[in-house]
Amino acid sequence: MATPAIELKNITKTFGNVVANKDVCLSVDKGEILSILGENGSGKTTLMNMISGIYFPDHGQIMIDGKEVVIRSPKDAFDYKIGMIHQHYKLVEVFTAAQNIILGMDDDGKYSLKKSIAQIKAICDQYGFELDPNKKIYDMSVSEKQTVEIIKVLFKGADILILDEPTAVLTPQETEKLFAVLRNMKKDGKSIIIITHKLHEVLSISDHVAVLRKGEYIGTVTTSETNESELTEMMVGKKVVLDIDRSEPENSQDRLVIENLNVTNRDGIKVLDNISFSAKSGEILGIAGIAGSGQKELLEAIAGLQKLNEGNISYINPKDGKTENLRNKTPMQIRELGVRLSFVPEDRLGMGLVGNMDIVDNMMLRSYRKGKTAFLQRKKPKELAEKIINDLEVVTPSASTPVRRLSGGNVQKVLVGREISSSPTVLMAAYPVRGLDINSSYLIYNILNNEKKNGTAVIFVGEDLDVLLDLCDRILVLSSGCISGIVDARTTTKEEVGLLMTQNTKGGKGNE
Repeated sequence: MATPAIELKNITKTFGNVVANKDVCLSVDKGEILSILGENGSGKTTLMNMISGIYFPDHGQIMIDGKEVVIRSPKDAFDYKIGMIHQHYKLVEVFTAAQNIILGMDDDGKYSLKKSIAQIKAICDQYGFELDPNKKIYDMSVSEKQTVEIIKVLFKGADILILDEPTAVLTPQETEKLFAVLRNMKKDGKSIIIITHKLHEVLSISDHVAVLRKGEYIGTVTTSETNESELTEMMVGKKVVLDIDRSEPENSQDRLVIENLNVTNRDGIKVLDNISFSAKSGEILGIAGIAGSGQKELLEAIAGLQKLNEGNISYINPKDGKTENLRNKTPMQIRELGVRLSFVPEDRLGMGLVGNMDIVDNMMLRSYRKGKTAFLQRKKPKELAEKIINDLEVVTPSASTPVRRLSGGNVQKVLVGREISSSPTVLMAAYPVRGLDINSSYLIYNILNNEKKNGTAVIFVGEDLDVLLDLCDRILVLSSGCISGIVDARTTTKEEVGLLMTQNTKGGKGNE
């Protein structure tokens, strides 16, 4: 029997009273892709941080090629040819790709950028990467930055690669490209560990799947012999119904009417071109589009965060039926009318939540303007924090834990929960399940459905076309800042929406 490239035996790690990993055992062979699956806070990233030298285990053994090793730092990990690509990239924005890749390399003083660029190009050709070594990081898309990080560890000679949520911010097309590269690396004998929560990706890319639950190792299964419901049950410990209960819209009335919206960004580029549509009460309107098609700018324009060149945004107030022009209102006035934007960005803590503050204080951020004694009135925010922790199953020691100490998915639940708790009349949810495990995702989908049943007009921006088709009533498709179509989610197909996403339409047509 072949010796595993890396093997973990009874690895345990605690932080105070919190047990992050308990007696975890798993192994990865040469030329194998292993997926590590688990809910948010199940200890996936902590475990990988021990292999890559960021944390040191309390007890247990790490074996490389059958020999026990001690990894006390990322340098030790690199000495054993282990490289980790983190969720948040560690790149110098003003440097080129090549400069970032060779940064920190010990080359006996014989430094040659030209020679390094030739090596980088050879790595790209070998595995199928697309990268311009002379391009500055600040000019790159998210997927290009990720490519730099992967090439950086390959350049340093890594044979064992760990990728933490590598597809969290990639489009379906970028994900396919990444998977093609990973398959080439596998053919070359590299061992690859992927931390992920997307079950269909797990099934398409990996050879084996190891499942963690609440820090404990549940088991490893062969990918070809398992399915989504079995993996979900292993992750959660109970059967999870992977169904979205879509109700029929009732008493639907126009709540927002958008007419001929045009927005230009700071560089003078038109990002929204002649956008017209309506969002109705008691309905979920999905917004689909390749990343960067104008989804963010559209929601920010409605929320008053984006300056309009032309067009009108009319809000029909359910209390008195009066029409209000949102274009003349400040973001705060728009919020007070009941139009709420729950935007889950790539950087969850950079926008919307303050990392050093606890969950209760983050609830107060939304309400402190109303009262002069905000710092004395902690009772309601505390009750709200505890309700969100309970309803959305946020994994946290308590409501007074600083938000930065929560896992990414739990931060997100706090962010989404806070917006929904304000009983909005229009709720704009952008990427609310980005980075969430399957159980948490379905919790959020059902919450959005309940909002719809309560008469809220829900606008949902999502990345997963299957979910958009199952959850929404209508889907508005954006392509290069224009509307390429508005379709009935119950009767359309994934292929039709996919084609509309890639159409190069000018003029903003759309059929209501």
